[in-house]
Amino acid sequence: MIERYTRPEMGRIWSEENKFRQWLEVELAAADALAETGEVPAEAARLLRQHAACDAARINEIEREVKHDVIAFTTCVAESMAAAGQAEASRWFHYGLTSNDVVDTAQALQVVQATALIAGALEGLMEALKKRAFEFQHAPQIGRTHGVHAEPITFGLKLALWYDEARRGLARLGAAAGEMRCGKISGAVGTFGHVGPRAEERICARLGLKPAPVASQVISRDRHASYICALALIAALCEKIALEVRHLQRTEVREAQEPFTSGQKGSSAMPHKRNPVTSEQICGLARVVRANAQAAFENIALWHERDISHSSVERVILPDSTILTDYLLAKTAWLVRDMRVHPERMLRNLNATRGLIFSGQLLLDLAAAGMLRERAYQLVQFHAMRAWEEEGDFRAAIEADAEVRALLAPEQIARAFSDERYLKHVDAIFARVFAEEG
Repeated sequence: MIERYTRPEMGRIWSEENKFRQWLEVELAAADALAETGEVPAEAARLLRQHAACDAARINEIEREVKHDVIAFTTCVAESMAAAGQAEASRWFHYGLTSNDVVDTAQALQVVQATALIAGALEGLMEALKKRAFEFQHAPQIGRTHGVHAEPITFGLKLALWYDEARRGLARLGAAAGEMRCGKISGAVGTFGHVGPRAEERICARLGLKPAPVASQVISRDRHASYICALALIAALCEKIALEVRHLQRTEVREAQEPFTSGQKGSSAMPHKRNPVTSEQICGLARVVRANAQAAFENIALWHERDISHSSVERVILPDSTILTDYLLAKTAWLVRDMRVHPERMLRNLNATRGLIFSGQLLLDLAAAGMLRERAYQLVQFHAMRAWEEEGDFRAAIEADAEVRALLAPEQIARAFSDERYLKHVDAIFARVFAEEG
């Protein structure tokens, strides 16, 4: 499943080859740092850096016998040192470390790599949203609440709203990834029984990580849960956008639709169909990322200083969540970039209720002209409900009402039915949303 949904760069980050490569990088950084403090012979550290190697296939072969992945890894590296004629130096490999010193620290390096791709993809979605927001900044559209026509908006405002949420998602991702940019070399129960805090600081600095202020055998998993939640919120934004496109593509609405490429077919039985299949796929896969957040929460509570109940879970949820989020961002950016938008249909739908959507402004204008608000509401609602039930012309009914005409001149009534009054602050909203872009 993972290979099906990933771009090659993201897939390689979570490959066994890269995982073991990061394990080796942690081990070599440890040997180098310990050599600086005199705890490992400098020549041994040099030889390890020069000759230590690992092979995923060989590690898996050894693991089938020893039933321990890190031991299989260290055995494989020892074999590589022996093959290079440097078996003596391998005594100093994994010196003073426990398994999770390597695993957790290396996992942080993988998360750093994955986050760089996701952040880039999210920035790509933001660029697409911004471009189309300005394209449709002043394209009137009916706003809907509870799925029912409410008051006028512009399609650009909808896109600007998504852009603003994406910007928060990027900041949230950065903060959560910053918490994950953390290593630990504090030993079996976090007491630095064999390697001291200063050495840990040196090792983490070599890897571009911060040392965890305190750890058990593992780094606390609230960091991981926060990171998966940040991904889940990004996926939720993708779903939010895709769900709106699905609604707008309905036959009765037809205000926007996802791209339909040449040669594409929508149904095996109905040749006329153009189904929002990519939007539906986005909505479905976002559920998987959200579900992974629940699993990440379950990983926080472990027995005492460590058990391995979290380990098997993270082998699934970290690759799957980063890969799916990256995929969802690419698909959503494509959807936004190439989405077909129909402003003329938006205008037709906006006017479909023959003025009903201006009831709120009419209520205010009548109250401002001297009518008690309760009476104004009663009068406007009477005509609105009658127009709703009989599919009549609400504006014509208002213009013919003597009580209204006694308070509002014809030009005032016309102004009450103007969408420009609702949309006069669109530019100000855009200025606030895009102010940081200068």
